[in-house]
Amino acid sequence: MVYDVIVIGAGVSGSAVARELSRYEGNFCVLEKCEDVCEGTSKANSAIVHAGFDAHTDTLMAKLNVRGNEMMDELCRDLDIPFKRNGSMVVCIYKETLPELQKLYDRGVANGVKDMRILSRSEALEMEPNLSDSTEGALYAPTGGIICPFRLCIAMAENANENGVDFRFNTKVENIKKHEDGLWHIRTNNGEYITKYVVNAAGVYADTIHNMVSMDDDKIKIIPRRGEYCLLDKEVGNHVTHTVFPQPSKFGKGVLVSPTVHGNLIVGPTAVDIDDPEGTNTTAEGINDLITKASDHVKNLPIKKVITSFAGLRAHEVCHDFIIKEVKGADHFIDVAGIESPGLTASPAIGEMVGNMLRDMMQLKAKENWIATRKDVVDPSGLSIEERNELIKKNPAYGNIICRCESISEGEILDAIHRPLGARSLDGVKRRTRAGMGRCQAGFCSPRTMEILHRELGLSYEEITKSGGHSNIVVERTKHQKGGEQ
Repeated sequence: MVYDVIVIGAGVSGSAVARELSRYEGNFCVLEKCEDVCEGTSKANSAIVHAGFDAHTDTLMAKLNVRGNEMMDELCRDLDIPFKRNGSMVVCIYKETLPELQKLYDRGVANGVKDMRILSRSEALEMEPNLSDSTEGALYAPTGGIICPFRLCIAMAENANENGVDFRFNTKVENIKKHEDGLWHIRTNNGEYITKYVVNAAGVYADTIHNMVSMDDDKIKIIPRRGEYCLLDKEVGNHVTHTVFPQPSKFGKGVLVSPTVHGNLIVGPTAVDIDDPEGTNTTAEGINDLITKASDHVKNLPIKKVITSFAGLRAHEVCHDFIIKEVKGADHFIDVAGIESPGLTASPAIGEMVGNMLRDMMQLKAKENWIATRKDVVDPSGLSIEERNELIKKNPAYGNIICRCESISEGEILDAIHRPLGARSLDGVKRRTRAGMGRCQAGFCSPRTMEILHRELGLSYEEITKSGGHSNIVVERTKHQKGGEQ
């Protein structure tokens, strides 16, 4: 088959582009090197919808940040995912840097951010009592919000798939060339794919993909920027109610403290440039650094309530702006590169921008029957007792609790497995249902989840992984039984 467009990368940018393409008639495909969507940068970030005051005016970052923020309410309603505008605060703790808040405010106004205001010390502490005693003032942006990054990415990919977009997982791009037939031939570990247009949304590998096709004077360089985080128990999830930032620096927005949309408290990230595009390990130095920095702006930080730490990578390009354009000398090859923070916020607008570019370049025709909505995994916790009892009566699997920490039932896990682009690993189940995200961090529910994956997908226990690749849980057996499995 010759595709009309192939998107490389099933992170939040690639999935947003795929959803926009699914509005049109045509054959579209997403190639992803990992075993699931949302396996790279999109799975490990601050889960923040930024208001848009930080990015420099007249950059793509600023434009798409504000547009993406504006799109988020309707998008989350359509895709049935949680989103809350809890508001953000940039806190100043040094009197001599108070004028910088005004500059940030002015930039936000220029970017089109609505309803911001500068708070005095007393106003800031009244709104957020656990701010540092050193607080001098704050910039308040009510349009800031919190979201589940996994659910956003998965929802856009599922919706694209339901509208006809193909997804090919465990498919790593090895080389790309344009042949004499005028088509792009993409060699992968799973064979060759042919397409008229390519969208490069490969995250920290976007430079590798770009440099396969670009001219010598048009190479780009992505620097993986590691950010480490601590996630705290729901017991302390209301320590702050807004997203609290320090004043930003050249390395980014700094270490934030924020509630999550699921009721936890998140602290992070650090910002360290590294060479390894897979370097998502945490370090004692990094965790200690983020705790110290967060405590400068939020007092009595309940850091002993940490249930896990993790690290993610941002695809930092040296120009520090999104790169979204047709590659010089490579007709019909579009970069979506350098998508670092606020990439999650901007993703709907990135999808819209690239979708419009391809619509105009290819004269795409809109579908008459495009489906804008999808339903998320059923969440019994949002039902009344009567509704939940009725659900269990119809399907007893919803009465069988698998993950005790998050009260996730077998019914939810079955839904996660059997829906479009369903889960194939423990992390795939976790990102769709939160099974394994609670206090015990999957210590108790993993074996039971593996039993369900084994039963429903026909996978042997040796084939079940944490997150695809070589992350096998069961490596070998110590006992064997004739005529059957032990």
